Amino acid sequence: MGIRKKMVSEIQKMMHVPENIRNIGIVAHIDHGKTTLSDNLLAAAGLISPELAGSQLYLDSDVQEQARGITINAANVSMVHEYQGEEYLINMIDTPGHVDFGGDVTRAMRAVDGVIVVACAVEGCMPQTETVVRQALKERVKPVLFINKVDRLINELKLTPEEMQNRFMNIINDFNKLIKKGAPKEFQKEWLANVAEGTVAFGSAYHNWAINVPYMQKSGITFKDIIEYNQGEKQKELAKKAPIAEILLDMVVKHLPDPKTAQRYRIPQIWSGDVESEEGRAMVQCDQKAKLAMMITDISIDPNAGEVATGRVFSGTIKKGSEVYLYNMKTKARIQQVGVYMGAERVIAEEVPAGNIAAITGLKEAIAGETISEAGVELAPFEEMKHTSEPVVTKAIEAKNMKDLPKLIEVLRQLAKEDPTLRVEINEETGEHLLSGMGELHLEITEYRIKEKGVDIVGSKPIVVYRESVTAKSGSVEGKSPNKHNRFYFTVEPLDKAVFDALAEGEIKPEKLKGQELGAALLNVGMDKVEAKGAQEIYLNNLFTDVTKGIQYLNEVIGLIIEGFHEAMDNGPLAKEKVMGVKVRLVDVKLHEDSIHRGPAQVIPAVRDAIRQAMVEAKAVLLEPMQKVFIHVPNDYMGGAIREVQSRRGQIIEMRQEQDMTIVEAKCPVADMFGFASGIRSATEGRALWATEHAGFERVPPELQDKLINEIRRRKGI
Repeated sequence: MGIRKKMVSEIQKMMHVPENIRNIGIVAHIDHGKTTLSDNLLAAAGLISPELAGSQLYLDSDVQEQARGITINAANVSMVHEYQGEEYLINMIDTPGHVDFGGDVTRAMRAVDGVIVVACAVEGCMPQTETVVRQALKERVKPVLFINKVDRLINELKLTPEEMQNRFMNIINDFNKLIKKGAPKEFQKEWLANVAEGTVAFGSAYHNWAINVPYMQKSGITFKDIIEYNQGEKQKELAKKAPIAEILLDMVVKHLPDPKTAQRYRIPQIWSGDVESEEGRAMVQCDQKAKLAMMITDISIDPNAGEVATGRVFSGTIKKGSEVYLYNMKTKARIQQVGVYMGAERVIAEEVPAGNIAAITGLKEAIAGETISEAGVELAPFEEMKHTSEPVVTKAIEAKNMKDLPKLIEVLRQLAKEDPTLRVEINEETGEHLLSGMGELHLEITEYRIKEKGVDIVGSKPIVVYRESVTAKSGSVEGKSPNKHNRFYFTVEPLDKAVFDALAEGEIKPEKLKGQELGAALLNVGMDKVEAKGAQEIYLNNLFTDVTKGIQYLNEVIGLIIEGFHEAMDNGPLAKEKVMGVKVRLVDVKLHEDSIHRGPAQVIPAVRDAIRQAMVEAKAVLLEPMQKVFIHVPNDYMGGAIREVQSRRGQIIEMRQEQDMTIVEAKCPVADMFGFASGIRSATEGRALWATEHAGFERVPPELQDKLINEIRRRKGI
């Protein structure tokens, strides 16, 4: 315990020196070696035994993670590293690579300032590598590159040094393409991976060695030596001469920014307030003595301490026992404990100052994404975290025993808090609970967690979440209020593609823009002037605009009309699925002069029914969620893989060959992807590697539409 106590006191001392702090994440495609790499870094810091590093997978502390051999939850750890005679505090988060848990990656990116992107030397930059790099760059987090599993190129593929160099160059070029595409303009050159400068390292996390150009110059080890050590089975000796932790943590300290530097360019991107205000300046300067500003990025449940919130402190200091204000919940709370992470354990501290990642208890009401300030100070909120994909697979679950129903509702609420990418809908009428997740695996793990908390459940087969939209322009459709005294006239048409893309990409943020600002933003992306000026509301990526002129009493009922618009968008006319990509225009209104005759019961149904009717006239269609599928398969098994994709209504987008492997890129409907894992395994005798990625919604083929609508309506009991 002596070492650990000494480390804890060192960490607490170093938290107050922001220049010597690095907040980093480790991100990669699934199975490229993130958690194995984390083990090595922990062993070097004295947290686990060096013999076990690489096989212990210390940060995969969950039973399901160990059983499945994948990371499901992001795990945090703080450690001390010495570089050029000075000590640095490194707060690290190991993130999941499986696409179903991408939400954890998005949340981790908010807490860190730099990432090590791990790419497998054999597979190169895979789809999920691209996704995580995009997520990092969106949050203005600087990446460096580690090419892992180099030993496999030497020992298994037996590549010559020239072939190996070509392979490395390809991976680095792919990585740099992503950076050119996504990095902030001012950093596009600076953030490129550069072998000579040492922002790229090569090695084997499993065998605990790594190398980069600065270390080669310092130690005199050459590439030829590395090949000889690997061929001679002397990887242990190599690990002593070029220890992976030293090379990578040196790279982190030298090339990734400290909180003071990073917050200068990150705060304007991730915080919605005025950067010139007192709070804004305090965050930009990472001022530990200013007022508290913190964002919660993750909530987990500790059986002993209850809810533990993890978050990044951007200014001020969070102290034990202090009272804080939660922006989203509009409530105060008292902090019970403050601490930092050592893997699965939390180390209690008196306070955690700005520039650090803290673990706090006592926030019963908090959710991931919550903005926290001192009591009495209302701080503008941090930007919402945009997830790259959305929940598209749903399961209906119910408690086996009716007496467990209250407990099930409690457990579901807890899980939705812990994992914001999980959607929980409790249907009071039918008593069934709908769980929506990113994919089959996501829901499987969630069901396992519900059972783990002592509730026996029965789950339905997974079902797919559809959307509704329109393909043409309707004429003017009249909606009459039940008392026949008010009339509303609407037209409906597809939303202009430029506007829809700007909303989907987050370029236009409707939750922040109202009135004229919203109109100006829509005008900027090429919308008609009259429609942009009349824009009243954007909901679920649908636009409601008022193009009427000089109508009496309209301003008194516009709020109710917007409510009717919401109801119509929540339940489309075809199968009561949510609507997307629709523009609703209010073209005329006739209102009764007496306000008693135009209340909610009169206005809302008239508006809702008229919009639905107009959608039917505008040729309403059903949209289904699509997935991009990337398959790496040996040439001999290519036929089997392609047949498997085509049998699932998949379209092949691209095929290319690299040595003896074929890379297939395809697009498949999520509805036909259930059981794909076992299907592709048997079609290729387990030789294929594959990955999936959310690819938006597309129109259901016309010949399937009616059958599908009837199925959904039957299921919903419409």
